Amino acid sequence: MNDALLSNVLVGQGSIAAAPPPAVSLDTLNWTNQYSCLPAGFYTRLGPQALSAPYLIDISDDAAGLIGLDLAHADRDLLRDQLAGNRAAQGSQPLATVYAGHQFGVYVQQLGDGRALLLGGVRAPDGSIWELQLKGSGKTPYSRMADGRAVLRSSVREFLCSEAMAGLGIPTTRALAIVGADDPVLRETVETAAVVTRMAPSFVRFGHFEFFYWRQQHERLRQLADYVIDSLYPACREQANPYLAMLAEVARRTAVLIAQWQGVGFCHGVMNTDNMSILGLTIDYGPFGFVDAFDAGHVCNHSDDQGRYAYNQQPQVAYWNLHCLGQALMPLTNDVEQTRAALQAFEVEFARAMDHLFHAKLGLVTRLQDDDTLIERLIGILHAGRVDWTVFWRRLGGLTVNAAVENDAVLRDLFIDRAAFDAWATDYRARLRAENSTDAERRALMNRVNPKFMLRNHLAEVAIRAARGEDGAPDFDELRRLRQVLQRPYDEQCDAERYAQLPPEWAASLHLSCSS
Repeated sequence: MNDALLSNVLVGQGSIAAAPPPAVSLDTLNWTNQYSCLPAGFYTRLGPQALSAPYLIDISDDAAGLIGLDLAHADRDLLRDQLAGNRAAQGSQPLATVYAGHQFGVYVQQLGDGRALLLGGVRAPDGSIWELQLKGSGKTPYSRMADGRAVLRSSVREFLCSEAMAGLGIPTTRALAIVGADDPVLRETVETAAVVTRMAPSFVRFGHFEFFYWRQQHERLRQLADYVIDSLYPACREQANPYLAMLAEVARRTAVLIAQWQGVGFCHGVMNTDNMSILGLTIDYGPFGFVDAFDAGHVCNHSDDQGRYAYNQQPQVAYWNLHCLGQALMPLTNDVEQTRAALQAFEVEFARAMDHLFHAKLGLVTRLQDDDTLIERLIGILHAGRVDWTVFWRRLGGLTVNAAVENDAVLRDLFIDRAAFDAWATDYRARLRAENSTDAERRALMNRVNPKFMLRNHLAEVAIRAARGEDGAPDFDELRRLRQVLQRPYDEQCDAERYAQLPPEWAASLHLSCSS
């Protein structure tokens, strides 16, 4: 049969018809499970616990696109059940990983995925591999007397912030979807259940290495390090000591991440070593917060009585956590001094990243000797006046080289001590003139690094209250609108101005703890 006749038979009036493509779901993804190839001592295989009558709250089209999940042709019911953990995805190999970690500075010898299951990895159309994980999918051997569930409140926050951070260009785990159910979950009060599907190239944490180090299981420590190097840091394999090279690269990536956090005023809230990604990703969104009224010592987690994880402590804590990782790798690096030298990559890279970041935020394209003083003075007056961090930086782009009352008013009104701002603005303008800065070009550059939209606590709270149906029937439209706005935080989005306003007074009464 020639090609033309064959074509007529397949698509014409013949009896043989083309088979319709399978409906898109997790079954149609290209599963490739790497972590499950490690020995059994690294995890426990088990399936998720089903939810009663789950419903799909939202799914991120941006995250879906990364793994080639075509939502336009998806079997929504099947996809919902798979994202809830009610139906297994063909090709997945669900498991819970074991790890340890330093929590608030104290070593805890066994933690692990207490309410999360790694479904496995999928190969994306571009060849990259993304692991999919269900958070809130029920008890595991590492739940430590907990129920293994997540509540709608915390799940909405993680879903939104994962996608918001990606929009900001900050390395992060992604959130593919959020599914809810009316199943009761007891926290401070009885709440309803939810499951977030998270995505990352890897969910390996510092604590995975600590678990095997402190148990003196050095061969398993080596197996884990070799797995991370071969699958995530292949260039390190070519170095004289691949483990030192990996440590230095982790330190470098962590430094860049923390600098980016500082730049947007992000506070993680629980920077335990088990919440630190081996890839330098933002991971485990609990009692996080973005600074509103700038306070360098802001503590977003009200469970953090000592302020260990305050905004201005995050760089030092990250460095301390890296030392914990360095200690855990000592049986492989075999040299204290070289391990310390590898860790110094953090200090060098953090200083460089912060310098680059704040020059960009100020719209400066050159570097002069007194720039550090100019930056430090600005941070000081922002702190003293508790000036809104996000609004100030965005409005700063409108300041002109030549003083103009109408342009300065929107900035001066943010300060109680306007004389202090005026003095700083005078010196800033002189600095701009020193490099012949052009107002329009500078503003365009600044608007690419100073976001207009941020996931403030009160915005998340409004979306949570609507989703919980506190004023009527559950409504997920606000969550979806907010997610879409936050995916483009640097754009003007004139129809979304309400999301860029200063926070209302009631926002100051919102409190977050480790249960958030």
